[in-house]
Amino acid sequence: MAETNNPLVLTNARVIDPAANKDEPGAVLIRNGIIEAAGSAALNQGAPEGAITMDCGGAIVAPGLVDMGVTVGEPGAEHRETLESASQAAVAGGVTTMITSPDCDPVIDDPALVDFILRRARHTAIVNVHPMAALTKGLNGQEMSEIGLLKEAGAVAFTNATHPVTNSQVFSRLLTYARDFDALVVHQAQDKDLAGSGVMNAGLRASWLGLGGIPREAEFIAIERDMRLVAMTRGKYHARLISCPQSANAIRQAKKDGLNVTAGISINHLTLNENDIANYRTFHKMSPPLRTEDDRMEMVRAVADGTIDVIMSDHNPQDVETKRHPFAESEDGALGLETMLGAGMRLVHSGDVPLTKLLAAMTCNPADRLGLEAGRLSKGAPADLIVFDPDRPWIVEKENIRSRSKNSSFEDETLQGRVLTTLVAGRILYNIAA
Repeated sequence: MAETNNPLVLTNARVIDPAANKDEPGAVLIRNGIIEAAGSAALNQGAPEGAITMDCGGAIVAPGLVDMGVTVGEPGAEHRETLESASQAAVAGGVTTMITSPDCDPVIDDPALVDFILRRARHTAIVNVHPMAALTKGLNGQEMSEIGLLKEAGAVAFTNATHPVTNSQVFSRLLTYARDFDALVVHQAQDKDLAGSGVMNAGLRASWLGLGGIPREAEFIAIERDMRLVAMTRGKYHARLISCPQSANAIRQAKKDGLNVTAGISINHLTLNENDIANYRTFHKMSPPLRTEDDRMEMVRAVADGTIDVIMSDHNPQDVETKRHPFAESEDGALGLETMLGAGMRLVHSGDVPLTKLLAAMTCNPADRLGLEAGRLSKGAPADLIVFDPDRPWIVEKENIRSRSKNSSFEDETLQGRVLTTLVAGRILYNIAA
């Protein structure tokens, strides 16, 4: 559909806005890139003069997804992914806001580099891009970054990506320093000594495959340490990615204790388990590793009961040079932008997670944690939204993947739930019929 300044009305829709606990038949009225009305109220208001009408055919209209776990190769590894290619993959998956990781080359630990990401995104990306900056210089876990200056430059949160800060004194200082700037610390906790040289979940499966294991204790002991340090500093903390029930229990207790903590998980850890590694499938090598089926189900329950607040794609493009190796030598990571919603719908179709809860974890919850206007269909909000059919099946085919890399965990699998249209600021940037 060509660009136009005319109002746009999405009609004949099931409108779901998790932020307002809304799930009702209705319409969405968009004017000048802003939502003017959504739901039954938009039906009552009627279409304004000159409006363009789009019949959704009964499909769901929901806020565009806000993905807190996007790694791109720019700068430093543009052959794996750029902001432009990642944004093309994002709209195909219904992601309208990407939160990017600082583990680039150079590491995003300087205000000028935050500005570089924002400028590149404005010029090349077609979705909203908000960078996270490094918690420590060079992600080395020792020297604190200039959190105040980085936040002023536009960083929305601070993380060491998959490189845990193991020095408790350094981490407590980071939490204290970040607290004074009301900055969010996003940490993927792991005891590196316990993890050792492991490459998959420790247990019988690892023994059968002859691979070194990473025990759950490497994660949840570190999470429990983080909770103690948050209690001591009164910092603002988000567990980037947890994968085992003991970690969820620690987060659950911390919330009961009134700590300012939230937790995230990747769609991979909610829908896959260690058995998917099968014959050393490197596309399923991740950090933290995929756990057992029992662990997976416990994490799904933690999403359903609200212990886990955010679901992310953990999009990590890797090319053949980093993945076509023996399992133990290949890099961690898988694509996720294009498949996060489709894979997440497995949890809805199985009856384990209500649709509104799933969407909240992918929209308003991450937006609220980061202080963004995104992730809602309220009047005055940016018209970043998706139209999707929750029942439409599709096959994840390598040749149709929009990312520069092709390391999808769901390659050749059938997913049920397809994004039909994606709008950013009221502009249709993806349409499956186009």
